[in-house]
Amino acid sequence: MEVPLQTEMVELVPNGKHLEGLLPVNTPTAGNQRAEDSRQSCVESKGFLQKSPSKEPHFTDFEGKTSFGMSVFNLSNAIMGSGILGLAYAMANTGIILFLFLLTAVALLSSYSIHLLLKSSGIVGIRAYEQLGYRAFGTPGKLAAALAITLQNIGAMSSYLYIIKSELPLVIQTFLNLEEKTSIWYMNGNYLVILVSVTVILPLALMRQLGYLGYSSGFSLSCMVFFLIAVIYKKFQVPCPLPLNLANVTGNFSHTEILEEKVQLQGEPEAAALCTPSYFTLNSQTAYTIPIMAFAFVCHPEVLPIYTELKDPSKRKMQHISNLSIAVMYVMYFLAALFGYLTFYDGVESELLHTYSKVDPFDVLILCVRVAVLTAVTLTVPIVLFPVRRAIQQMLFQNQEFSWLRHVLIATGLLTCINLLVIFAPNILGIFGIIGATSAPCLIFIFPAIFYFRIMPTEKEPARSTPKILALCFAVLGLLLMTMSLSFIIIDWVSGTSQHGGNH
Repeated sequence: MEVPLQTEMVELVPNGKHLEGLLPVNTPTAGNQRAEDSRQSCVESKGFLQKSPSKEPHFTDFEGKTSFGMSVFNLSNAIMGSGILGLAYAMANTGIILFLFLLTAVALLSSYSIHLLLKSSGIVGIRAYEQLGYRAFGTPGKLAAALAITLQNIGAMSSYLYIIKSELPLVIQTFLNLEEKTSIWYMNGNYLVILVSVTVILPLALMRQLGYLGYSSGFSLSCMVFFLIAVIYKKFQVPCPLPLNLANVTGNFSHTEILEEKVQLQGEPEAAALCTPSYFTLNSQTAYTIPIMAFAFVCHPEVLPIYTELKDPSKRKMQHISNLSIAVMYVMYFLAALFGYLTFYDGVESELLHTYSKVDPFDVLILCVRVAVLTAVTLTVPIVLFPVRRAIQQMLFQNQEFSWLRHVLIATGLLTCINLLVIFAPNILGIFGIIGATSAPCLIFIFPAIFYFRIMPTEKEPARSTPKILALCFAVLGLLLMTMSLSFIIIDWVSGTSQHGGNH
């Protein structure tokens, strides 16, 4: 009769709350033992004060103090990645209507995936991705989730630092108004990425609580809003089509008028063809842009840590935070892609800022945008590092108390390894393209669905119930996306015609 008792107790557990103080002492089931194991895991993600059964358990220490707004900032920042720079290129290869359809579908699927995670979390009172894996499949499930989180987020952090390595020297070169790059140390991307990691990223990564990063996340998002405003503004400043000898024209209306006259001399039919938006496009590059969009809303490793630290947490409140964050990013993604595409049409490059350099390498506004994007990317790294550190804690130090020395060493070790990868591995983005194509579908589609299927009691939802059938279909969709992404990457490598389209 243990299973009916457990099912009965499920109704008493508030969403996202722990089972402590609610389950009877003398029911040593396997599920309760796992719940007990989860209580002993690192203090970074848990810490509950035992209450009488008539009262809800509350967070202690630093838990449960992060406001709704700060949580939205953190989750939005986790969603926002360098991929926003490649979305205009994606639109050029899908067309406006197809792009909008795909973006909407991905946003809705991502929201549904978070719903599955939160529902599973609420049933068992666990708010750690790895522990959900343990509850569903034991130690193999925990290790699979921890490994996927580690690989996915290390890949994301590497791509962010790679952007710093490649873009920051160009920004400094523009600031100094140099025509050619010099050999001075502060123009060397390897030195600069180490400097940024030590002075900015590491201090933020040493925060014990993810909620404290809400302020830096808010500033990071404001930088991306500035990027979006600049993209919209440039749409009305850059002539179309771009003349071959275009230089120093942005912001200079007299030059713009002269160039427009030249364009007219080239023939209006040709200009109209070059500057006409496409609404539905299928070409050889369309297939490569779909995985970029499929992973545009990857934030699932950060959802449960943010949920853990939420003030007055509930499943409904965390779902509102997720939906709002996804909606904000949805609007920003679409506007950035639309106006970037309508500025350059088929001439847009896979990295949008590089395309603006064709117009004027020394344009002040684009320089400021580059600085804003670099700032946003830099401030995103600590958010992404947090789940990796906790995954390592879950794998190696699960039953040990919080230690500042271990906390600092893991963060320092992770940043050191990622810096070494970025500096010495020339094909790092290709390597992590494979990792991203495998770990991201697992974290977004496959794991939330199969964890939900296993954790949700059959007495409450039978195996053939509509929610569980939908969850299985969701997992199958993830497998199809993984297969498709890997196929594209392998074909691309074999053909040797790789075109980088941005990362999440």
